[in-house]
Amino acid sequence: MGKLKIAGIALVTAVFSLLALAGALDRSFTIYRGLEIAWSRIILWIAGVHVTRVGGEGLDPKRSYVFVSNHASLFDIPVFKAVVGRRADIVFKRELGRIPFFGWQLLLGPYIVIDRSNVEKALRSIEKAKRVMERSGASALIFAEGTRSKTGEIQPFKRGAFHLAARSGAPVVPTTIVGTSELLPKGTTNLKGGNVTVVFGDPIDASNVADRKGEMELMNRVRDVIVKTKEERS
Repeated sequence: MGKLKIAGIALVTAVFSLLALAGALDRSFTIYRGLEIAWSRIILWIAGVHVTRVGGEGLDPKRSYVFVSNHASLFDIPVFKAVVGRRADIVFKRELGRIPFFGWQLLLGPYIVIDRSNVEKALRSIEKAKRVMERSGASALIFAEGTRSKTGEIQPFKRGAFHLAARSGAPVVPTTIVGTSELLPKGTTNLKGGNVTVVFGDPIDASNVADRKGEMELMNRVRDVIVKTKEERS
């Protein structure tokens, strides 16, 4: 049954990727954003995943935020998209853009590409992300570990998300996703349904962060919130 579900998810993703390629021609991305939410909800329905949202009621829908989340599964993206209810563009690594159709629509969409081949290119990517947020008014979602955890345990964070928050002045929202590592662990095809919880913490002001030390302190503070929340909810 798990492999049949994966086949269904792959088919739905291929169809929606083609639709998104066409939808991205509308540079307001109204159609694109509607497709991504529909895709997320259909994927979760096929997989038998029920998502509970906790917190976030006080977030201003007209304000930009940097959502910083842990990352344990491919399901983290549709789970986040299904519950966030706002324009939040994923910051993704350039390598994903090479995936036929799915990666191509990411590149054409409103998402933000990070080139991690060296520090200079990564910093330029962050500056571009800042300009995109200022121009569009959208928020950003960053998986601060940089890659999916193989064990579900939260790995060390990378500084890019916090550099973006400091440069843009957007508050950081600690976002804890609990339960996706059990749905489809990295490196497996054993897909199981289940319950997932997304916990939005209180926004943390980043407007007064002025240097690397401040970014590291912000990073450690946010990671501590996410680790504690995951421990409490697991």
